[in-house]
Amino acid sequence: MSTENAAARRAEEPDVKSSGLKKVVAASMAGTVVEWYEFFLYASAATLVFGKAFFPNSGTELDGILAAFLTYAVGFIARPIGGIVFGHFGDKFGRKQLLQLSIILVGVSTFLMGCLPTFAQIGYWAPALLVFLRFAQGFAVGGEWGGAVLLVAEHSPSKSRGFWASWPQSAVPLGNLLATAVLFGLSALLSSADFLSWGWRVAFWLSAVIVLVGYYIRTKVSDAPIFLEARKEVDAGHKGYGVKEVFRRYPRGVFTAMGLRFAENILYYLVVTFSITYLKTVVHTDTSRILLLLLVAHFIHFSVVPMVGRMSDHFGRKPVYMAGAVLGATWGFFAFPMMDTGNDFIILAAVTIGLLFHALMYAGQPAIMAEMFPTRMRYSGVSLGYQVTSIVAGSLAPIIAVALLSQYKSSTPVAIYLLGACLVTMVAVFFLKETRGISLHDVDAADAQGTADLLAASKR
Repeated sequence: MSTENAAARRAEEPDVKSSGLKKVVAASMAGTVVEWYEFFLYASAATLVFGKAFFPNSGTELDGILAAFLTYAVGFIARPIGGIVFGHFGDKFGRKQLLQLSIILVGVSTFLMGCLPTFAQIGYWAPALLVFLRFAQGFAVGGEWGGAVLLVAEHSPSKSRGFWASWPQSAVPLGNLLATAVLFGLSALLSSADFLSWGWRVAFWLSAVIVLVGYYIRTKVSDAPIFLEARKEVDAGHKGYGVKEVFRRYPRGVFTAMGLRFAENILYYLVVTFSITYLKTVVHTDTSRILLLLLVAHFIHFSVVPMVGRMSDHFGRKPVYMAGAVLGATWGFFAFPMMDTGNDFIILAAVTIGLLFHALMYAGQPAIMAEMFPTRMRYSGVSLGYQVTSIVAGSLAPIIAVALLSQYKSSTPVAIYLLGACLVTMVAVFFLKETRGISLHDVDAADAQGTADLLAASKR
């Protein structure tokens, strides 16, 4: 690249103060906290409440939990559909508009979950309605992630994109922290009978308040200049966009993103969802104690994610991610024996270590995936890579883990399952191109050159 072109690229780089990047980060996080509060609220309630409230009594506690986890998986199936739809229109109309729609949709569906009659009241209509609302919730969350992280990544300077774009990621454990805190407070204040009868519903109804706050904050930001430039070319018909275009031009990027996501997603749901089941059914830990320990672990996770994002800017995307995959492969072999001790501090250490390993993979994902795709199809690309994987990773992880535990009465098969997932991600990291510090304008320029080359080849 010539000196003049390099200078021009530096001039195009966003400035933290002039672009209002901190306001963009706050807006992105506000909505993401809301949406993941509601998504993870369902995850916790699936273990603590839904197995008993919305499904017939089979006589075995794990059977009810397994049925609840199957409806939990519906949200993951809906997420890639939401990612495709929101990604397509987000590349066409903008990140901000789609993010405002997603937060309203997830808020309404979660509030209505709190209003559902139980199985004892309306029979099989109860799980049917739960599945419908879970699908709507997952559809909205599927569109949320890509827009939220890109709103930040496209405003961020190249040299610190890993740090700034990791903040929406930290909003996920913050949303989980908030959901756990609400459930902990309710379970601690109410009797078990009252909590199962009506107390859990309050946590779902509270979503209405925080949705309004998140929506309001998101009205105060705008799309990044680099997106507005790309949209002009798309509107003029000079360039394509959307899912079809992503698969036509960047199939390797999509499948690499899926591989990166695989172990990270499985590790997270084993740590924050299956661990609740394991502690409750195997270790026989009290619900309030479990939620309190998770509360502390989520806070540590929230604090660490931006630090790891900074590390990815300093050391590179690949080495940090690979460290997370390698360390994550070991977690199941020592974490479940630590939980078996029944000691609160040792249990907390096991869960926290799992989340620290997870952060090494999770923090850098927005920057890595944003740097894989040009602006005109970036929302579609990152949404596909991130959300489609959740069908075979996060959605099935608690189900597979519960089934393995039920079949073998041992945590070792679960640990082996996680090891296999991490091996898949290690392969993806090995083939990943290092993109630390790259300008998104250069990504777009390379895409334009590739488009020109393809057009020239077609005319020969």
